[in-house]
Amino acid sequence: MKLNLPNILTISRIIITPFFLVTILMELLPHRFLIACIIFSVGSITDAVDGHLARKNNQITNFGKFLDPIADKILTTSALLAFMSMGLCNIWIVMLVLTREFAIASVRMIAASNGVVIPANVWGKIKTVSQMVFTILIMLLGEAYYIVETTDTELFSKLPDLSLVSNGLLWVTAIFTVLSGAVYLVDSRKIIDFTK
Repeated sequence: MKLNLPNILTISRIIITPFFLVTILMELLPHRFLIACIIFSVGSITDAVDGHLARKNNQITNFGKFLDPIADKILTTSALLAFMSMGLCNIWIVMLVLTREFAIASVRMIAASNGVVIPANVWGKIKTVSQMVFTILIMLLGEAYYIVETTDTELFSKLPDLSLVSNGLLWVTAIFTVLSGAVYLVDSRKIIDFTK
């Protein structure tokens, strides 16, 4: 199968994910939040660009429809898992997100067995964008906290705990995640025969 540019960009989002994880989890790396944020941002940009190019150049394929949301999930879920290991994300947020993703993946497989490819809905896109934007914001805050901690310990002691700010933002994405999953499941019932 010959890959078009949008699909190559989608695959690249999967490829850069391990580099993002290694960077953000490397505690001894100076400015790890900033470096990881740049890597993650590049991946996020490919998400916007691949869809735009596919529509503009009439290169929308079933492969792209199927892989694009999977690539998004790999990148955004890796960030949540990294944040959880760093104490910046509550385990219940991760549980809600992963439950939604596994449920939707199951529906996608059932749809595929019926010869149907269900693209992401608008709620799914809002969920993905919110996850990406808040993830970037948390990493920028992490970088800011790192700079303050290494230059002004007195000011750092007065800052609110980063984990509180991070969890507040991520609970918003968790709500979007649950909503998008519910809408997706309701919509899928209209086009999939679950009795087969």
